[in-house]
Amino acid sequence: MGEWLRGDILAGEIKEEVGREVEKLREKTGRVPGLVGILIGENPSSKIYLNIKSRECDKLKIRSEIKKFPSDVREDEVVDEIKRLNEDENVDGILVQLPIPSHLDPLKIIELISPEKDVDGFHPVNLGNLILGREGLRACTPSGIMELLKRNSIQIKGKRAVVVGRSFIVGKPMGIMLLNEDATVTYCHSKTENLSEVTSSADILIVAMGKPCFIKEKFVKEGAVVIDVGVNSITSKEDLLSLYGEDSKKIKDIEEKGSTLVGDVHPEVINKASYLTPVPGGVGPLTVAFLLKNTLKAFKMRRRIFD
Repeated sequence: MGEWLRGDILAGEIKEEVGREVEKLREKTGRVPGLVGILIGENPSSKIYLNIKSRECDKLKIRSEIKKFPSDVREDEVVDEIKRLNEDENVDGILVQLPIPSHLDPLKIIELISPEKDVDGFHPVNLGNLILGREGLRACTPSGIMELLKRNSIQIKGKRAVVVGRSFIVGKPMGIMLLNEDATVTYCHSKTENLSEVTSSADILIVAMGKPCFIKEKFVKEGAVVIDVGVNSITSKEDLLSLYGEDSKKIKDIEEKGSTLVGDVHPEVINKASYLTPVPGGVGPLTVAFLLKNTLKAFKMRRRIFD
């Protein structure tokens, strides 16, 4: 029986660290970091995520603002707003909440953000700096996972790491970060043959595939560290029971809230893994914590403030 590797506890510690440093900078410079989130359309999840990020900024005295655009916004309107924010000295971080409407190209929109204000770490310059091992803003979710591994003294060097998923948001930067720490890295994706053969060779298994409870015991090596990045909403008790199994808390969530969250990894994996991150309470809080950390970092980098 393995241990649950909780990210929410570490996220709280990181936010406390960021908050203390923000206060020191305010006393020293009279200024605090500023973050602007761009919301395009009416996606309910996007609204929730941005509101969470804004609330967390408020707690740490980081200035935050949400710029809202309708679903049918013209591309040039978004372009003009990003250009304006790039020039605004009071704005240190800019993020575009994904997904965005299909008539807009997310990569084109992201590339418009100044690399020094790209607190999501998705700009080609920042991804290139990651590959080259240079200083820059790093993708939040992979950064949080790396910190979770390190602060729990989980060895990375020389270990075999398998990343299931290849998005530019999680999968690709995750593999590069592990490689930079001397892991031997394999990527898996929707076209990978004999997936369980590959994943069951992993000492460290990172799962970001968007399929609820897909990874079961047969996919996992005995004693592996398993990081579940998936966040899937389940709205019926029947689906929950067939995918996840009996869980009184999650059933109560469906009855009272209309939905519950499960990861990409089935909870039975805890019987085989040495560590498994829960959903919720695992990776998600770390993503928000590292967004705040990146906003602080952007503030300092732009003003040449070095520790």
